[in-house]
Formats: sequence, structure tokens, C-alpha cells
Amino acid sequence: MHLRGVVLPDGEVRDLWVRDGLVSFEPIAGAETLCGTGWIVPGLVDAHCHVGIRYGGGNEDREGAIAQAEIERDAGALLLRDAGAPIDTQFIDEHEELPRIIRAGRHIARPRRYIRELGIELDDERDLPEIVAEQARFGDGWVKIVGDWIDRSVGDLRPLWSDAILKEAIDAAHANGARVTAHVFGEDALPGLINAGIDCIEHGTGLTDDTIELMAEHGTALVPTLINIDTFPEIADSAGKFPIYAAHMRDLHARVRRTVAHAHDAGVPIYAGTDAGGSIRHGRIADEIAALSGAGLSKHDALGAASWNARTWLGRPSIEAGAPADFVVYQEDPRINPAALATPQYVVLRGRLVKTHNPVTGHR
Repeated sequence: MHLRGVVLPDGEVRDLWVRDGLVSFEPIAGAETLCGTGWIVPGLVDAHCHVGIRYGGGNEDREGAIAQAEIERDAGALLLRDAGAPIDTQFIDEHEELPRIIRAGRHIARPRRYIRELGIELDDERDLPEIVAEQARFGDGWVKIVGDWIDRSVGDLRPLWSDAILKEAIDAAHANGARVTAHVFGEDALPGLINAGIDCIEHGTGLTDDTIELMAEHGTALVPTLINIDTFPEIADSAGKFPIYAAHMRDLHARVRRTVAHAHDAGVPIYAGTDAGGSIRHGRIADEIAALSGAGLSKHDALGAASWNARTWLGRPSIEAGAPADFVVYQEDPRINPAALATPQYVVLRGRLVKTHNPVTGHR
């Protein structure tokens, strides 16, 4: 196939060809022209999602997980960073028409300190390094731990782990070739995680000036999952037995966009993730990009956080000669008109045209 259009992120009008699933900038005789205009964007990345968790809670079966991956693909998300799943989704790799998933294994938590039956629960925190190393071997270069959660005995968010054990666990992951990320809502767990060398923070609503500075110094990434944070008021409303926690969650929600803007200004690497699965439906990467652009990132940087920059961070190529042909084509510049992100004209995955959108009828 042959395409011509504005290729992002550089913004040059270029011709590109696809043969045997790979990108080429050299003409290929007899190639069918797919488009002569448009904006060609490296396949989008949802850097925090959960293929395998049913919307509303519970584990998905194989058919349900495949359906979730299809929804992500049709939205243009062709690379998914799984941030913890209760089922093994390696069978999705057998489907050439589905996105690639970079897996983090299962969440690692303490008893009664996370969503029930979703993660691995450790009675003794001293087991954390061993379990982290085990999950590093099961995953695709990432491990996910739960950094904080409500402690019902005190009625508010509290860290799950001591600083010393976090350092041992993160060192164990690194020794096994994996990076570590952590679910963190509040303030108190952040210094220990960042100083222990964690690679990424999920959500990060409790970031302060000091911990933002720490993240910038350490090169720690942030995936703020803003469309999930928008559910905090609802969570607070349902937490009537824990008024301190409810007030805390409302405050974290109220300041999150200022927090993300400050982190961005400080040079913290920020990537787009929806937290799809459970309480957030799949296929909402366009909403997360819009949320990032409303939280201090330029429209170019917000799109990059869900495309070329996220791909580099995860060790995957963008639109390059010899790279897999994974890209999305839009009729309008998705940076100028973010609404265009919701209706990609073409989705190409591994050189296959897997989705088209008819601009006249709206049919796909």
C-alpha cells in the first residue's frame, strides 16, 4: 500500500509505502494508494489499561478480553501497556489483527489494601522482593505494585510498604530486566517510591512541589490517568464511613490538573493512559489526550504522550523505515481539531488495514 500525507511528529508531507507489514520510504511498484492527503500518526499508545478486567469488575474470559483489545484498536490504540491484569492475556499475541500488549503481570498488594481478588496479596512485606522478581519474569519488562490504598483502621490513604523493602524490591526487578510502576493516589507513599528508584508513578494525584522535583531529578515518569481521576468525586460520595478519606479524594481531584501542569513544567516525562478496565470503558484514549491538553500540555505534546513519545519510552518504533507499519490516518490535523481523534479515517496495524471510517456515511 501507498500513502501520502503529513507524517507526525515532524510534520513533513511525505510518501510512504508498506510491504510485508513494514514501512518503506522507497517506492514500491504496483502499490495501491490508500490516501493522498491526511495526517499520519504513529499508532496510539494507551500506557495504562487493563485488558482482562471486566467493566464494572471481575475477570474477563478470552472472548471478552479480545473484544476489549478490538475496541482499543478501533480507537487507534495499537500498543497497550497493561498495568496489572488478573488473567494471562498472552493468547492475544496470537491474533495479528490485535494490538500488542506490554504486560506487567498482576498487581502486588497487601491483604485488604486493594481491590479484592485482583492482585497478589502478601501477608509479610518481606516477601515483596521475591514476588517482584517472579512477576518480572512473567511480564514483558514491567512490574506493578500498589503503593497506597485506604487503610480502614485510620480512615485515609496510607502507604503499603516500608521504604527499605521498596528499595530491595525495585532493585530485584531491575536485576531481572524489568521496570517498576506503582499505583499511588496520596502524598505519603511518593518519597519512598521515588527515592527507591521506581521507574513510573501511576495517577500521582498527591504529588507536591518536593516530590515533583524528586521525580524530575530521578527521571521518573508519570501516567496521570486523568479520565479515571474524574471518578474521584463519585468515589468520595460512596465513602460516607470514611469522611477524612472522602475529603482527601475530593481535594486530590480538585488540584490534579494543576499538579500535572506543574510536573510537565518541571520536566517530568508524562504519558497518556486511560486506566480502562473496571470503572473506565476501553477505547477512550482520545479523551485522555484531550484531558492532558487541558492540564498544561500543548496539543502536540499531549498527542505525543499517546503516540511517538510513549513509543520511544516503551522501546517501540514510530514511523521509520523497516519498522512495523502501525499508524493511524486522520482527515484533519488531530492537534488542531482533537475531535478528529475520535474518528480515525484509517487504522493500519502490522501493514494491515484493520479499520476504515467513511467520512460521508460515518460507517465503518
